[in-house]
Amino acid sequence: MSSPIRVLIVDDSSIVRRALEEQLSRQAGIEVVGSAPDPFVARERIVSLNPDVITLDIEMPRMDGLSFLKKLMKFHPVPAIILSSVAGRGTQMALDCLEAGAVEVLAKPSGSNSIGDVGNRLGEIIRGIKDVNISRETRPQAAPKPVAPRAPSAPAAPTKPSNRIIAIGASTGGTEALRDVLTRLPADLPGIAIVQHMPAGFTNAFAKRLNGLCEIEVREAVDGDQICTGTALIAPGELQMKIIKDGTGWKVKVFDGPRVCRHKPSVEVLFESTAETAGKKSMGVILTGMGADGARGM
Repeated sequence: MSSPIRVLIVDDSSIVRRALEEQLSRQAGIEVVGSAPDPFVARERIVSLNPDVITLDIEMPRMDGLSFLKKLMKFHPVPAIILSSVAGRGTQMALDCLEAGAVEVLAKPSGSNSIGDVGNRLGEIIRGIKDVNISRETRPQAAPKPVAPRAPSAPAAPTKPSNRIIAIGASTGGTEALRDVLTRLPADLPGIAIVQHMPAGFTNAFAKRLNGLCEIEVREAVDGDQICTGTALIAPGELQMKIIKDGTGWKVKVFDGPRVCRHKPSVEVLFESTAETAGKKSMGVILTGMGADGARGM
């Protein structure tokens, strides 16, 4: 029998801490090993308790959760789930948390989003991320170099179907890795299809942010989009994306399918379909990983 997944709850509200501990203690395979009211206490308990996963609030005394997350990922990486009322899906704060290394961002219970619903979703996420490999080597050792916004240029030439495909998969830490890679690519590069493990509501804002920094066009994929030269398509959160081929070239099929390797979107779905339809005219790249997603397709 495998050992339970050890969880530390970090939140300044004693009511929230008790409620989360009660909910998570009901989840199979999960053990709440402790809690902390602020990042300073959390730091000591992470060292002494060695949790597999932490839940982390944003608004806390003495140090905010985002600042603590950045320090944690640099010096003592632990998979972290943000649970906050100020980091709703698609907000700038939520994107900042994901870029800092958070695995997931969830809203605190409120209204129709009951504590039971949040507890069940947390349980699913925790069971899926226990084995995430977040090492010091994959985290930045210094603040990333700022990237200047793309300067206005003449209207781009009409895009043309790409004769090759670059398929990219990324998970925890992938938002920063993608930015580092895509901002260095020329506009005439073959078409790119990307799966970044990211919740629904984030991928469109993330793509728009990258588009303002890159020479290539970056956007969230829509079902039927063609793979074109100088364009990167990012799979929408909570949907699968695969490559198909017709008489005009390669296109993406975006659909609501089951989770594969615990993920939706799944790198495996993208890689396997790319290999089947493009073969030697394709290239696969894994920037960061979560479990085995994409390993077989690679």
